[in-house]
Amino acid sequence: MDEREEEALLRATLAVVAPGTALRDGLERILRGRTGALVVLGHDATVEQLCTGGFNLDVDFSATRLRELAKMDGAIVCDRAVTRIVRAAVQLVPDPSIETSESGTRHRTAERTAKQTGLPVVSVSASMNIVALYVGSRRHVVEGSDSILARANQALATLERYRSRLDEVTGTLSALEIEDLVTLRDVASVLQRLEMVRRISAEISGYVVELGADGRLLSLQLDELVSGIGGDRELVVRDYLTGPAGSETTVRTGRTVEGVLEDLSALTDSRLVDLEALSRVLGLLGDGDTLDSPASPRGYRLLSKVPRLPAVVVERLVTHYDGLQKLLAASTDDLMGVGGVGEHRARAVREGLSRLAESSILERYV
Repeated sequence: MDEREEEALLRATLAVVAPGTALRDGLERILRGRTGALVVLGHDATVEQLCTGGFNLDVDFSATRLRELAKMDGAIVCDRAVTRIVRAAVQLVPDPSIETSESGTRHRTAERTAKQTGLPVVSVSASMNIVALYVGSRRHVVEGSDSILARANQALATLERYRSRLDEVTGTLSALEIEDLVTLRDVASVLQRLEMVRRISAEISGYVVELGADGRLLSLQLDELVSGIGGDRELVVRDYLTGPAGSETTVRTGRTVEGVLEDLSALTDSRLVDLEALSRVLGLLGDGDTLDSPASPRGYRLLSKVPRLPAVVVERLVTHYDGLQKLLAASTDDLMGVGGVGEHRARAVREGLSRLAESSILERYV
């Protein structure tokens, strides 16, 4: 199981143990009863090989049943959807050669079982009064809603500041694109802020999953703050890294757009705040370039703001004119010469770009 698969499985498991679920109710009952528990979330041939003793149940899952079965001090095996309890009071015997960093018997068994089976395992510690999830090589302590909400609200306040700054730099970039005064510094600043917003919103999304039913309002606030910027990272990359004769995915650096976005996501926080380091990693800076070197967009981002303009038409316009300034200078009749652009659509593009140009200049100078 690679890192992405572990992350996806952990997030799915957090949703299963979130407040408001039957499993979370059962785990909280076990914590209050101070009996401890070991619960395997999934049942297959590998799990069956690790089980000794106990008895088969195959009954509907309920919080009260989980609590009562945990009193017998054996492991409990549920199905992956946690709708049925398959076995109870079993002893798990995972491979002892599997490396573990835990010291307690229950936690060592949980970690080894998770690594050997690839299934999530929940360990409830009676002495420490905590619930720990083991997913692959990862260990995650399940916290209460109050502590998660405190961190989530702090992250949300940070996201509000990040979004405000992002709106400023993207507005500035739009005005500079209209005036043909863009520098590589302006492009790097927008990509930097987009990535910062993406990272903090991903963190808050994790809190929403952990909070379950308690995270509804947080989810609404997050959706409002990140609305309208979903594809902006890709559009900026296609605007400034796509070569003049490039296709939809080929960029000047010889990499795909997806590859550039992955490099951006992989940047450490220290390199992300360094505009020059960010620019060099992404390939914005070529030989002899500086952050103050001029840059010219192809027009993907501004065309995406024109209402009801299909992506295929955007691609044809960008390919035909190969530069935003040429596109801005084109008349309605010129636009009608592009395949798939009739009179109505050409007028819509012309009027849409004119309104964007006017509003961008007004926001910058008024």
